[in-house]
Amino acid sequence: MDLKLAVFDFDSTLMDGESIGFLAKKMGIEDEVGEITKKAMAGEMDFFEALKKRVALLKGMPVKEAKEALSNLPLINGANKLIDFLKKRGIRCVCFSGGFMWGVESVSKTLGLDAYFANILHHKNDMLSGEVGGYMMFNDSKGVMLKQIQALMGIDEEVTLCVGDGANDISMFEYAKYCVAFCAKDILKPYASHIVDTKDLSQIIKIVQ
Repeated sequence: MDLKLAVFDFDSTLMDGESIGFLAKKMGIEDEVGEITKKAMAGEMDFFEALKKRVALLKGMPVKEAKEALSNLPLINGANKLIDFLKKRGIRCVCFSGGFMWGVESVSKTLGLDAYFANILHHKNDMLSGEVGGYMMFNDSKGVMLKQIQALMGIDEEVTLCVGDGANDISMFEYAKYCVAFCAKDILKPYASHIVDTKDLSQIIKIVQ
């Protein structure tokens, strides 16, 4: 397989869990936030609306606590092995996350990714304001960003791999020949060229080698 670009979702794909779930747990609102996340990932709720609603519930959380909650996030089994495999073959590895830069940046640097895009939690006076901005706020954000990167690199979908698990990954799957639904919600699977239901990213090596 002649790949040049591999794009990964972050939450429940590269990272084992949901970024906002770790924040919500700190505030004791894990169940409430988790229910909204579940609906958004299943395509039952607009991603932007779900993001805004969940972040609003974090209002008043100290920035220090938020950063602590997003530090040392757990990697999905096999993440290091797969990224190492791809990078040794000269394939650019990028992360698109509907989560937050504080968590994505650290994990992306640990994995040695070439680039990463995520959302930013607004804060004022060292407290979260309940507002959010960034690159990945809408249902189609990942597809829009993927097209821009492909144009920048001078490549097309024929040499692009995408890996994700939820409804907001559909838009990037539309611009890649190789699309892996990884332990994915049912709504994403019809758009996939490959399905991996084992929670081990290194399984994708069998697909791309």
